[in-house]
Amino acid sequence: MYDVDKRKLLSALCHGSIFLSSLVVSVGIPLGLLVISDDPVVKDNAKEAINFHLNVWFYGVIFGVLSFVLIGIPLLAILFVVHWTLPVLAIFRCLSNPDEPYHYPFIFRLL
Repeated sequence: MYDVDKRKLLSALCHGSIFLSSLVVSVGIPLGLLVISDDPVVKDNAKEAINFHLNVWFYGVIFGVLSFVLIGIPLLAILFVVHWTLPVLAIFRCLSNPDEPYHYPFIFRLL
């Protein structure tokens, strides 16, 4: 079977990469793990992390444009809280239950 400690580390790294500010690095880590890893749970977590990154950027652009008409300001605040809370929840879930991939709620899955 697969090494549980390695699975925990790589899955947590996928979800935690969103805290890195560089655009290339925050998507590059899960993308690299998606290509390199042979563990299906790590691959699913990497896909989910990439999808979450893309959704956060997409919603950030939309809410940023809407902030010019003052509708997007509270939406940006909500996005900020979601951006910081859901990856932490995903990391804890990956560490406590390494046999199942974490799925973010309310996102569009492109991969």
